Formats: sequence, C-alpha cells, structure tokens
Amino acid sequence: MGIIRVPCILDAATRTRNEVMEALPPEPTFVAESRTSARRSVRRILTAGVFWRILLIEMILLVWSLGYRALTEQSTSTELFWYAVRILILIVIIIAFVTLSLRSFLKRMIIVPLEEVSRANRRLDTDAPEVNPVPLPEETPNEIVDIVDTRQRMLEAILKVSTERLRLVNFIRDTFGRYLSKKVVNEILATPEGPKIGGRRETVTILMADLRGFTRFSENHDPEETMALLNRFLGKMAEIILSYDGMIDEFVGDGILTIFGVPEKHADDPARAVACALEMQNQLTDLNSEFSAEGYPTLAMGIGIHTGPVIVGNIGSEIRAKYGIVGRSVNIAARIESVTTGGQIYISDATYQLIAGQATVQPPETIMMKGLTQPLVCYAVEAIGAPYYVTQRMPRKENHPVEIHLPLVCWRIHAKKIIEPGFEGETQSFDGDDLLVSLEHALPSQTDVKIQLRFCDQAHCFEAIYAKVVETRAEDTTIQRLRITSIAPEDREILQQWIAAAV
Repeated sequence: MGIIRVPCILDAATRTRNEVMEALPPEPTFVAESRTSARRSVRRILTAGVFWRILLIEMILLVWSLGYRALTEQSTSTELFWYAVRILILIVIIIAFVTLSLRSFLKRMIIVPLEEVSRANRRLDTDAPEVNPVPLPEETPNEIVDIVDTRQRMLEAILKVSTERLRLVNFIRDTFGRYLSKKVVNEILATPEGPKIGGRRETVTILMADLRGFTRFSENHDPEETMALLNRFLGKMAEIILSYDGMIDEFVGDGILTIFGVPEKHADDPARAVACALEMQNQLTDLNSEFSAEGYPTLAMGIGIHTGPVIVGNIGSEIRAKYGIVGRSVNIAARIESVTTGGQIYISDATYQLIAGQATVQPPETIMMKGLTQPLVCYAVEAIGAPYYVTQRMPRKENHPVEIHLPLVCWRIHAKKIIEPGFEGETQSFDGDDLLVSLEHALPSQTDVKIQLRFCDQAHCFEAIYAKVVETRAEDTTIQRLRITSIAPEDREILQQWIAAAV
C-alpha cells in the first residue's frame, strides 16, 4: 500500500519544484534567446541541478524510512501513510528552503558574474574590445575573476594582432595601389586564388597614350627637372583615368597603358575609354599653358584605343609576377597609337562599332601595318555625346602656310630605328605644325621620318626634326605633308619668326 502512494509524492514534489522555479526572477532576454537555440542558461542549469539532487536524496531517505518503519515497528498502512505525508511536507519545506537560500547565494556568487561575462561577449559585435569591461560583484569567486582577467588579456592580444594586421593590409593596399589599381590589389588580397599565376579571358578596351618629342625634352633638361615635369603630366592623366574607372596597367616611360573592363566590367567601357581620352587631351592643353608660363616647351600626346579579347591575370612566375594583359588586342592598340600625331585620338573599327551612335569622328582611314594580316580601319575622334558630352579643345591655328624653300635630307624610321640611306628633298611650305615637302621618293602614309634641314641662320644650324607622313598629293606623289612630332624649341621659334615676317 505504501509503495502505491509514491507517484503521488513525486507529483507533489514536481509541483513544488515548478512553483519554486516560477518564484525565481525572470531570466534575461538573451537567456531566453539562448534557450530557443537548444542551449540552457547557467541560472537554469544550477537551479535544476540543486533541486533534483536534493529531491533524489530526500526520496531515498523517504523510501528507506518507510521501509524501516514498516519492518521494525509493525506499523499499519494508515500510520505509514500519515508518516509519509509528514515526511513529504518536511521534504517540500527543506527543498523550498535550500533552493531559495541557494538561489540568492548562487545568483550573487556565480550566476550574475557569468551572465555579465555573457553580456560583455554579446556586446563585442558593437563595442570595441578595449571598451568592453565586465562589471563583477565584489564577492565574485577568484576563479571567475581569473577567467574574466584572462578573457580581457586575450581580447587585448587579439585586438593588438588584429590592429597590426589591419595596419599591414592597409599598408599593402596603399603601397601597391600606387603600382597597381586599388581594385586589382583588393581582388588579389581578397581571394586565395588572387596571387596565383594564370589568367582569364576577357573582352576589354585598351587605351594607349604616348608623348611626342619627350625624348628631346629629356636630352635638353636635367634628370630631376625631367622627372618632375613627367610626374606632373602622369599625375594629371592618372586622376582622369581613375575618374572614368580605368585601370592603369603600367607607365612605360612617358606612355600610359590603361585598361577598361577589368577588374570591374561596365557595359559602356568603350565609351568610357573614349571620353577619358578626350579629357586627357584637354587636360594636356591646360598643362601646356602652365608649362609655357614656366618656360618649358609644350607637350603633345597621341592616343590609340582598341576593344578586343585578352588574357587578364598574373603573368610571370612564382618568383616574380606582374598583373597585366596579353593578347593580339594589345598589339593592335599599340599600332593604332603609333600612327597618331600629337593631339590625335584614333580608335579601331571594333571600338567605333560599339560607340557609333555617341562619337563624332572623322572619315575612316585604312592603314596597312607590318605584322598584321589585314589593314586597320581607324577613326579620329573629335567628341562623344551622352552621357559624357566631352569635346576635344583643339588649339586654334592662327598661322597660314608660308612658302619656304630649304634643302633637306630625309630618313625613314622603323621601330624607332633610322633606316639608311637618306634621300634628298626640299621644303615647300610651313604653317607651324605641318611641313609640305618635295621628296625624291614617295613614302607611305603614316611613315615616321627624320628630317635634317641643310640650312644655318646666323650661326644657328637646325637640329633634326621628327615628323609623320599624313598626306600625299594625288597629282604628285613626291609632294607630301608631314606632321611635326618633335622639333627643338629654338628651331620652332625661328620658323615662327619667318612665318610672322612673311605675313
């Protein structure tokens, strides 16, 4: 009979436990959130652990007491029942007293400190580690204090390492961002595959720009002066290129190789490249005004643009690598740039077809160049419309052709090498930029030449003049127009004086 009553005792004990748990203060919100994720708080674990252990001990004592009384004292079932009820009431009182008294003790000594640590850890998402202290009660056990101190030291060490790593990463980005596009640096650092040798196939727009006659400038000025002026030029050009989201692949002497379409592709990359080229020419016009005011000769720049497939990626070896592009399209862009004279922007037919509705161009020119199986069709760009609305500001030509007859010797230039022998000729007229000459042998259009005038004026002998064949008269192929690409400032000044005197 007594054993039959045990479930009733368990039910009463369970209800008592529930009442005690309900009497406890509400748990913090973050504890409730933890419970929903199948994790239990320290408060609940400790309270449940104390309750069930006390209950287990009391039930063992109850069963043993009932059995002992039944066997030794020959008690009736009624006496055993009321004895069990008295023991149960005592158990409830003991459990309630011990649980409630331990609740305050555990809360103050263990639960509150651990909850403070948990709160501080959760604040790490929003607070910096150095302003993330853990407020502990004075009675906190030394072990928990040691845990908190260790936590703080670990956070400080992590913060130090993280700060140093961030400083190093920023240093790498800032330093190598001067040698590569910042977007390229970010791409290389962001993925494990970034530094690997190799590349991917992309369709890009390539812009190649090169100064005309800068070699002569460098020969006549100190290296420091030359470097300072070149850096001014490259700095202004780089600002414009980056404003159009172009990637400067490299500076080649006084030239610039720029790519539009990597590492970030835009639908209007060809139009961006053309607008950028027009802005670059306009910026050089402004720079030339500054150079002239400072006593320097003006600079001229030719730009070639082509759109086509390339391989983009890391070129080289594991020892020494370079981020860049390779492919036939690079060669085509270089060839197009080589046929330009100062102030010109030539684009390939592939680029023109992509911006035909936006760009203002001159009639196409067909150029046959060594190394290419088909002739190149190029367009000289003058402006581009929406959404850029950039027009090249061409310097106003104030000089009219003046008839000047001077003997000369002309040499062809191929791959920057002078081809011997030279042949005789004579100047016909000069307008400040172009020379009309009569030559013994007709030269193909876009041929680069070196001219030496056989004339000295008051002990001043002319230096070599570099030019490009831009036009051949149909009625007389020996009469050709040459666009001057490089001339000594003193020689240009003398020719300008002759023009002024003739006018």
